[in-house]
Formats: sequence, C-alpha cells, structure tokens
Amino acid sequence: MLKLAAVAASLLLLAGCAAGATGTQTSTPGGRVQVVASTNVYGSIAEAVGGDAVEVTSMIASVSQDPHEFEASASDQLLVRRAGLLIENGGGYDPFMESLITASGTKAPVITAAELSPEYPADGNLDSHKDDADHAHDHLEGFNEHVFYDPAVMAKLAQEIADRLAKLEPAHAASFEANAKSFAAGTGKIEATLAGIAAAHGGAGVFVTEPLPLYLTDASGLDNKTPAAFSEAVEEGQDVPPATLLAALRTIASGDVAVVITNAQAAGAETTQVEEKAKGAKVPVLRFSEILPDGKTYLEWMQGNADALKKALG
Repeated sequence: MLKLAAVAASLLLLAGCAAGATGTQTSTPGGRVQVVASTNVYGSIAEAVGGDAVEVTSMIASVSQDPHEFEASASDQLLVRRAGLLIENGGGYDPFMESLITASGTKAPVITAAELSPEYPADGNLDSHKDDADHAHDHLEGFNEHVFYDPAVMAKLAQEIADRLAKLEPAHAASFEANAKSFAAGTGKIEATLAGIAAAHGGAGVFVTEPLPLYLTDASGLDNKTPAAFSEAVEEGQDVPPATLLAALRTIASGDVAVVITNAQAAGAETTQVEEKAKGAKVPVLRFSEILPDGKTYLEWMQGNADALKKALG
C-alpha cells in the first residue's frame, strides 16, 4: 500500500511553495490538458483516453521506485497546482496525493478511482493504522483499496476520465468517448479471460501474501486460503507472528493451494519463506506489481497478469 512518508512540517513547506508560485496554468503551450496521476497505472489509463489532447505526469512512474517510501517534493506540489485534472486511487492507498491536493488549494477536478468500486463503503470512513515507527496510514476497514486489479472498475474510470476531459476540452469530446469505449473493450477481454479461469478452475485455492490481487483472483473463482492475520501483517509492514507464519507455510504445503501470488514490490523475509515453501511443494509462484512495468500499458499489464494466472493453473 502506498503511504505518505512526509511529515506535517514538509507539507506546510509545500503549501508555502504553492502559495508563492505564480500562474495556475492547466494546459501546455500546445493546448493539451495537464493530467497528474498518483501512479503510472492511472497515468496509462489517462493517456489511453486522452490521447494527444493530454499531457500526463505520474507521481510514481517506475517499478524501481519504492511505493512504500514515497515522499512528495515542492515540484510535485507545483505539478498538482497546475494540473487541469487529477487522478488518485483513494481509499487510503495514496494519501500523499490527497495531502498534495489539499495543500495546493487547486480547484481542478479530482477523480478517485476507489469510489467507483461497488465495494466502496457508503460512509467512506478511514481507520488509522500504524505501520512502523515512522509511517502511518489510513485505510477503509474491510475494503480492498487495490481497485486497479479490478478491470470492470478501470473501465468505469476510463469513462469518468472521458467525461471530465470532455468538459475541459469539448472539441475533443467524441475522441475521448471513443477512446474510453476502446479501453472498455480491452478490459472486457481481460474479464473474459478471468471468466474462463473460473469455468476451468473455480474453487481452486490461492495464497496471496497481501490483498493486492484479490479482485483478479475473486473474478477467477479462486478460493483465498491465506490466513487473514498473515496478509494483514505483511500489508501493514509488521512482522508476521511465528504461529501465523507456521500456519501459512502449512497451508501452502497442504495441497489445498494451486497458486501463490506475492507482491513484487513488497518482498520481505516472510514473503521469501512463502515463495521457498511453494517452490518446494511444486506450487506455482506469481509476482504481481503495483506499478506498471516499463513499456507496458494498463491493458497489456493486466491482460498479462490474467494470462499468467491461467497458465499457472494449467
């Protein structure tokens, strides 16, 4: 999960920088709408919908960046202040984005992807959790904020982007709409792959080190065998209790797990033990990321994840 590492003092500094900056330009000299996204997952979708009419900047744009240690800078604050459209995940996933938006005083429209999920709680109340001595974050209790692993929600997001961009650039409205429909056709193909997995392997066990891929595995009809205490501890950056780790390793070796999925960007000692146990038990291991790999679009990335899951299950 993405966490805000900057302390309150740095946010005040950023706010001061925004207040002192001149201009509120929301488009480039070429007339393109400036879109700022929290990660390149959302940046990719904005590019797919906006095409040549947008210039997209993603705060986190490479798998080499540690999404758990992101610190906002004064230049990030300026980008947010000058954006014509802002896209965040929400649900406690990328709180740095909300902090930047608040500090900037921007009036630009903000799209929160999590709120497009049918699973999003009606009250939207966040619960605070302490990850370690230095980092804290909020999340929605009982809600899996990794909505970018839900292709149907991303299709809704593409349409929302098209609608917002059409208000900013009416001359390109037809193009935005066509691009959103093309994107939805791509997510439809991913959903078809997942439905095929469900038909062939529905009820098969899956072990996930954290909730990252659960929208994908749920749509595939897989049964999550992970002890809840294990995935919660890993996601919160806490040590997994020895008894919980032992139970997890026994589950993997029990024959009830057909595939193990780990987070490629959040590896730790416990995750390594899980992967080693799975390999010893001849259980396929997949590593899924939170950020787009270089050179991949969202559709290519998520279709690749779905195809990898299908192949792992045989």
